Amino acid sequence: MRNWVATTTIRNGRKELDIDRSILDVFKGACAKYSDRPAFSCLGHTLTVGEIDTLSARFASYLQHHTQLKPGDRIAVQLPNVLQYPVVVFGALRAGLVVVNTNPLYTHRELKHQLNDSGAKALIVLANIADTAAEVVAETSVETVIVSEIADLHSPFMRTLINSVAKYIKKMVPEFFFARQVRFREAMALGARKPQRDVERAPEDIAVLQYTGGTTGVAKGAMLTNRNLVANMEQVREAFGDSMKEGEEYYIAPLPLYHIYAFTIHCMCLLASGNHSLLIPNPRDIPAFVKALKGQRFTGFVGLNTLFNGLMRNKAFSELDFSKLRTTASGGMALTRDTAKRWEEMTGCIVMEGYGMTETSPVVSFNPIGGVQLGTVGIPVPGTEVKVVDEDNNDLPNNSPGELCVRGPQVMKGYWQRPEATAEVLDSEGWLNTGDMAVIQDDGYIKIVDRKKDMIIVSGFNVYPNEVEDVVSTHPKVAEAAAIGIPDEKSGEHVKLFVVKAGQPLTEKEVVDFCRENLTAYKVPKQVEFRDDLPKTNVGKILRRELREEELNKRETVSA
Repeated sequence: MRNWVATTTIRNGRKELDIDRSILDVFKGACAKYSDRPAFSCLGHTLTVGEIDTLSARFASYLQHHTQLKPGDRIAVQLPNVLQYPVVVFGALRAGLVVVNTNPLYTHRELKHQLNDSGAKALIVLANIADTAAEVVAETSVETVIVSEIADLHSPFMRTLINSVAKYIKKMVPEFFFARQVRFREAMALGARKPQRDVERAPEDIAVLQYTGGTTGVAKGAMLTNRNLVANMEQVREAFGDSMKEGEEYYIAPLPLYHIYAFTIHCMCLLASGNHSLLIPNPRDIPAFVKALKGQRFTGFVGLNTLFNGLMRNKAFSELDFSKLRTTASGGMALTRDTAKRWEEMTGCIVMEGYGMTETSPVVSFNPIGGVQLGTVGIPVPGTEVKVVDEDNNDLPNNSPGELCVRGPQVMKGYWQRPEATAEVLDSEGWLNTGDMAVIQDDGYIKIVDRKKDMIIVSGFNVYPNEVEDVVSTHPKVAEAAAIGIPDEKSGEHVKLFVVKAGQPLTEKEVVDFCRENLTAYKVPKQVEFRDDLPKTNVGKILRRELREEELNKRETVSA
């Protein structure tokens, strides 16, 4: 029996798909074919594909004529789901730059690390979160800072109204100062004065640096090439099949575009096929989210387990019009059977779960429409090979649990400036070790039986214990620390921290406050337990597995 499942040729019907293109080639093709189609809407305003074309050209012109940036330089984009995001990203790509997607929730430490590690020479940031960047940018290689306000691409009246409310009434814009900065609207005005020149990039050139902890807590930039992203776009479109019709779809986009999953779906697949996305800037505000959906007849919804649950607990959500909804895609964290069934009962739409990771651009497998198997992550998308291996990297037969390995055109080029880390996960034959434990069934469907051994997933966000532990261990009163994930009804999991004191009095509040200063909110532990010592191997490695088993036994005892 074959020990891997593969679809080795990417085809659309009988025609082999062209993956040896750049993102710019795809974008220009969409602009030529779908210029009048709506592309992105946000806060009551819509930009067509043609307007994205025009505006991104202006941004590219600004970068080319008014900065020192050259093709191949990195630009950090720290924006939530607002209309500026696609304009900036496609403008940067048109200028030949490499996009560094940057989480708006980053702390000073996290942002400083990413800017320095990537060598970003420019940063575009939303005013609402610019205070963090303002405190660290002088310690980085960033030379140009562009600041945007939330409604900068709206009509003059609505722009003034929304930006003023955000700044003066809701007090959402903090004080900040950059020694060298330009306002986004000023940059766009300057860019409109001179023609831009699209910089052609080869399929193998890096388009995006997407930061991830991989299988460790050290944030590394996955080098995603034009070919990687175009291939995954074609793979996803093929996997969606007739459920993603050209020019007829209206998808809800609550997942952040700075995550590669949402980027691939909304900025690649949907834009390339002339379809429309409704951007949700803050999906955590469920009442405002539901209000934005009212009256909208959407055909697709991309989300994850905790978001589905949060929406279904809102009475107004159940009263929305789901008559056109025919596609719901889930990724980022495990989809529970209960959530999937309740979603289908409420909306009439089956949830299709998939699997992927940053290093695979990101989609590896997907449950096809008409063939959904709950509890699995579907079958490999076209052109993707998968296998499972044992601890010695020997291939295992179907139905045997082992580490999932992936090979295909969507697999990253490697980690930015980290050849050793690349060699740990990517072999000479192109196989990527995912770190996830899986079973491949005889029918080709994949079942994930355990995640990356220690990774914690909080509301779809990856939390790497090493990172949390490294931060906590810098506290002078902490001798040792270990972090694990604890089941959480709202967020899927939350972080629990075990701490050994360094001989001085230390409180839970001190630990949590220290974490809040140095970690993004979803990484901050909700529980802190002090211990005299931590379980270790004979060579001194902390056994997080034993800590997880202890917690599981506690829960089982309580429930009994």
